Amino acid sequence: MSFWNAIDRFEGRLAAVGAGTALMFMVVVTVLSVVGRYWLQTDLIPGSYNMIERVFFPLIVFWAIPYAHRKGTFPRFDSVSNSLPASVQRWLQALLLAVELVIHAVLMWYIMRYTWSSIEIARTMQIGTRLWPMWPVLIMMPLAFALLILEMSHQLWRCLMGLPAQNNTQAEADVVNPIL
Repeated sequence: MSFWNAIDRFEGRLAAVGAGTALMFMVVVTVLSVVGRYWLQTDLIPGSYNMIERVFFPLIVFWAIPYAHRKGTFPRFDSVSNSLPASVQRWLQALLLAVELVIHAVLMWYIMRYTWSSIEIARTMQIGTRLWPMWPVLIMMPLAFALLILEMSHQLWRCLMGLPAQNNTQAEADVVNPIL
């Protein structure tokens, strides 16, 4: 099994199992909170909103971003670039990937600094009336950005070499044509 297949499998499982489980817990917590509040006139899960906002939703997002980028499911505004010749499209895509890569690398640097300082000072978040450690959620951000940077680097290399995009939609594969 190649390195990229292993990364694809890891990202797929992280998105399917990790984000799926977080989504399931988010739905269960929401339903229990609503049932308790409106039918039983009590809060069954104190801090349920904070749990959803600060734990489940960030986990869903950060576990799914690398997989969504790899599969090409992000929205694209390509009406202008589709009217350009294939070679210009390829170089434009390479330029945009390079800019994205630089932006995400800078973000990664600051995310790593924030995560490390939060772990060092034992940063907590209030969920209901209790304080929970933030590190289990925070360590997912650098992981997600590292996978995203890895994928962008791979896409940029393939684009510069004139190779077709891997594991992406057919529309993206058509854009990355070698210069003729």
